[in-house]
Amino acid sequence: MSKTSQTQEHLSDLEKSMDVIIDVFHQYSRREGDRDTLTKQELKLMIEKQLANYLRHVKNKATIDEIMKDLDVNKDAQISFSEVMMLVIRVTIATHEHLHDVEDQQHQQHKHQHQHHH
Repeated sequence: MSKTSQTQEHLSDLEKSMDVIIDVFHQYSRREGDRDTLTKQELKLMIEKQLANYLRHVKNKATIDEIMKDLDVNKDAQISFSEVMMLVIRVTIATHEHLHDVEDQQHQQHKHQHQHHH
């Protein structure tokens, strides 16, 4: 189904992940209404199925309604690909920060453990 499968082996990891984002968006955008935007229902489904783990890292957990209102910049009750990308960016940044926090905590625990040995 993917239009890029013939060039897939030449793509970098980053390019492949961009490809996956586009494919995932289309899996949901084609369900109802306009084929290239998400309705609120499609967005809800995509978030529940595709962002369940990482959305936990976003500090202020918003409801679907709030996310929809936030992303729908042009207020047409549809979420375009670029509007979805804002969510992906936000969640990716929050997850990146979360991973650093976890690393720092592990580092702290490590230091404490070493101090006890002396």
